[in-house]
Amino acid sequence: MINWANFVSQLFNGLVLGALLALIASGLTIIYGTLGVLNLAHGAMFMLGGYAGWLAYTYTNSFVVAVIAGSLFVMLVGVIMERGIIRYFYSRPHEDQLLVTFGLGMVFVETVRFFFGSLSKTVPPPPGLVGITPLGFMFYPTYRLALLGIVLVALLALYLVLYRTRIGMVVRAGIEDSAMVGALGIDVYKVFMLVFGIGALAAGFAGIVNAPVVSIAPDVGEAILVQTFTVIVIGGVGSFPGAVLGGVIAGEIISLTSMFNPGYSHVMLFVAMTLVLVLRPYGLLGTAGRE
Repeated sequence: MINWANFVSQLFNGLVLGALLALIASGLTIIYGTLGVLNLAHGAMFMLGGYAGWLAYTYTNSFVVAVIAGSLFVMLVGVIMERGIIRYFYSRPHEDQLLVTFGLGMVFVETVRFFFGSLSKTVPPPPGLVGITPLGFMFYPTYRLALLGIVLVALLALYLVLYRTRIGMVVRAGIEDSAMVGALGIDVYKVFMLVFGIGALAAGFAGIVNAPVVSIAPDVGEAILVQTFTVIVIGGVGSFPGAVLGGVIAGEIISLTSMFNPGYSHVMLFVAMTLVLVLRPYGLLGTAGRE
C-alpha cells in the first residue's frame, strides 16, 4: 500500500541512489571527456573497491580504513591500467577501446571470483550508524542518511578539485581541447594518467561506501555500469554538473517506479534516456559536439 511515509521514504532512497550514481558517473564522464575512452571496466572498478574495502575491514575491523584502502587500491589499479594498456589505445578506434576495457572488466570480475568465490560479502556500517533514525513522520535507516552525506561530501570534494585547483583547470582544458593543453607545454599523458586515476578512485570509493547497503558480489558492477552510462547520457557527456543532475533523475526514476512496479523501474529509466536523446541529443547539461 502506498502512503505518504512510503512515498517520502522512496524519495530518500532515490536521492541516495542518485547521489551514488552521480559519483560513479562523474568519474566515468571526466575519463571520457578528457581521454575520449569509454571505460567499460568502470563497473568492475566499483566492484573492486567493495572487495578491497571488505578485505581491509576483515583485517582491521575499521570502516574508515576499509574506505581508504578500497579507494586507493582502485586508484592504483586505474593508474596501472592506464599506464600499461589504455594509453596505447588513445589513437585507436572506439571499437578497440570498448573491447579492451570490456575485456579488462571481465578479467577483474573473474579474478575476484577465482580468489573469493561467487558468494556475496557484507561490510557492516560503523557502530554509530547502525539502526534507524526517526524523522518525525517516518523512520529511516541511519546509514543510508549518512551515506547521502558521505557521497555529497565526496562530490563536493571532486567539484573543488575540478573547478578550484590548477590540476582541475588542466583537466577541464583537456576535456575541451587536449591538443591545446599539449601546446602549452603541459605533459598531456601525465594529465591523462591523473584523470584515469581520479575516475577510478571515484568508482572505488562508491563501491566500498555502498557495501553496507548492498552486498558485494563479483557481478555487482554490471548493473551499476548500465545505470551509469544512462546517467551520463541524460546529464551530458563530459559535464560534471550533468552527471550530478542525471544521477538524481535516474535515482528517483528507479526508486519511485519500484514503488508501483519494480519490474518497470529500469524500463522507465531507458524511456527517460530515449526522450533526452530525442529532444536534446547531447544531454541536459552537455554541449554540442559531446554526443
